[in-house]
Amino acid sequence: MPKNWNAFSSRAFTGRLAHRAVQAGWRLAQRAGAVTAEHPGRYRFGSLGHGTKLAFPQGTVFGEPWIHLGAHCIVAEQVTLTAGLMPDLDLGTEPILRIGDGVVLGRGSHVIADTTVTIGSDCYFGPYVYVTSTNHSYDDPHQPIGKQWPRMEPVEIGPGCWIGTGAVILPGARIGRNVVVAAGAVVRGEVPDRSVVAGAPARVVRSWDEENGWQPPLRTPAPAPIPEGVTPEQLLALAGLEELEDGVQPGASA
Repeated sequence: MPKNWNAFSSRAFTGRLAHRAVQAGWRLAQRAGAVTAEHPGRYRFGSLGHGTKLAFPQGTVFGEPWIHLGAHCIVAEQVTLTAGLMPDLDLGTEPILRIGDGVVLGRGSHVIADTTVTIGSDCYFGPYVYVTSTNHSYDDPHQPIGKQWPRMEPVEIGPGCWIGTGAVILPGARIGRNVVVAAGAVVRGEVPDRSVVAGAPARVVRSWDEENGWQPPLRTPAPAPIPEGVTPEQLLALAGLEELEDGVQPGASA
């Protein structure tokens, strides 16, 4: 018969202490291991903007002198950033991987820049996005594909884009401004500004123009913009009025 677990036993108390110690130690490691311009650790990036942070633990990072990160970027845990085919290469005087201001790279994403990759400002990546400027060729059907010399083409992602979870951006892709790439999409070639692409290979499923707006039309109405001059206090008061109209007291849980 299994023994009853006594929540007040010394064993249970020791377990709780160990759990708290591990959690506290991990939080300390995350804070101490984060990479910033003030605390770059062993990394020597070509540039690392103010307010940018690479969360701990970092993924594979090499070729840092040819990696330029803008200001106020968030690089989540286990993100790989590489410039060049392998570490310790001399890649010349120009940056290979450029990341603009205010970019967010989701957990586990990879940006592989064997030739130039440019990510515009204010782009948001979901988790596990894969961007690469290199792909293996398949010219010789008798040789292992992994042993055939790769082909490289620059990649450009315009400012203001949203790249969904698990998307793959292939060599030669040129994504315009304010583009949504759906989760799991595989993108190659040109993508026009202000469009939505989905699928593998990705294709345009929605686009916007000055005359007709979104085509096909959005299924849900766009949110009303906040009028200019409205203060945070007024917004909180308005939220309280809406709760009262719904029969819910402000601050009460549903």
